[in-house]
Amino acid sequence: MSAASRTGRAAGRQLWPLYAAGFTTAFGAHAVAANLGSFAQGQGESLLMLGLLLAVYDGAEVLLKPVFGMLADRIGARPVLLGGLVAFALFSACFVWAGSPALLWAARLGQGAAAAAFSPAASTLISRLNPAARQGRAFGSYGFYKSIGYTAGPLLGGILVAFGGLGLLFTVLAGTAGTAGTAAAVAGWAFLAVPAVAPVPRVRQTVADLARRLSDRAFLVPTGALAAATAALSVGVGFLPLTGAAAGLGPAATGAAVSVLAVCAAIIQPWAGRAVDADVLSHNRALWLGLALTAAGLAAAMAPGLAGLLIVAVCIGVGTGIITPVAFASLAAVTDPGRLGQTMGTAELGRELGDAGGPLLVGAVATATTLTAGYGALALILLAVPTTTALRQVVRNRTAGRHLP
Repeated sequence: MSAASRTGRAAGRQLWPLYAAGFTTAFGAHAVAANLGSFAQGQGESLLMLGLLLAVYDGAEVLLKPVFGMLADRIGARPVLLGGLVAFALFSACFVWAGSPALLWAARLGQGAAAAAFSPAASTLISRLNPAARQGRAFGSYGFYKSIGYTAGPLLGGILVAFGGLGLLFTVLAGTAGTAGTAAAVAGWAFLAVPAVAPVPRVRQTVADLARRLSDRAFLVPTGALAAATAALSVGVGFLPLTGAAAGLGPAATGAAVSVLAVCAAIIQPWAGRAVDADVLSHNRALWLGLALTAAGLAAAMAPGLAGLLIVAVCIGVGTGIITPVAFASLAAVTDPGRLGQTMGTAELGRELGDAGGPLLVGAVATATTLTAGYGALALILLAVPTTTALRQVVRNRTAGRHLP
């Protein structure tokens, strides 16, 4: 075996626990979220309380991801990763005793805070443990396993609830086969396999320096693309069933369309990462392609029947699958290694805001007009990002041409 092959195998052993961490956060969050409705009904809770119970997880992530990202820069990403995984396991175990809504609130909040710790830490380690030529591939693989967790969580959680009620789901989530056991196992695996990556010395940063860096185009474009992609993905998962029902399709057909969306988003991510690593696509062109495909999918929502629904699902899935790894690889390429955790945490914040903002926008427009108009409004916003960037580039090129001797 060549030295390069041995190096590649060693790098792979270090990355697998990080991919498992991405799967864990996605699987655990969605397995519980998809089945909270039955718990809330059993406790006599209102739809508003259910919405707050769902939002508390994301709220913790929005507030804490940038904080834990900066902590990863200061003390190293590995301790933050391990601490977050252990905390996620402990708070998941609390669901076994979730007989009262108060304890469920605490467990849900704790899960969100723990995920806010190890999610940006995992992204930071993936970047630090890979050379520049493999950033896209590494982030693509990470996104693939995270998407598998998003897909498997509601499905397996629903099967457990169907066979043994919500109590069985909570028991499994706390046992060795569930989220708590998975998080604990991944923590042990990461402790053994992921090397300690020393923090990079950093130049002192003022508030003005931070504001200037976060307002730079190199940060705003990929982060905006991530927010837009997450908004479209959230809208697709949440509103496609309504579109299918309005077209006379049953739950099986609409569920299949949502599954197609998730599978396409998962499968395309490693391919997109390899394409930018091999210079088949530049970062900017890949982001524009992803945004255009996603916008086309939203615009196709006016097409009738199951065929139209599948076109929407495929376009949104492929478009968001292209954007996610490329945006993270683009951010890693332009970020000082000493600020990588802060950048990844802030970019994750952009994703969370898109996750909440997309459904709010589509829901508000749909309430005032129609659901198709809601899809169209989000599609226009997605197209505005590459269009504005392209126009600015044309103006810049013409201005530079006038100044040529």
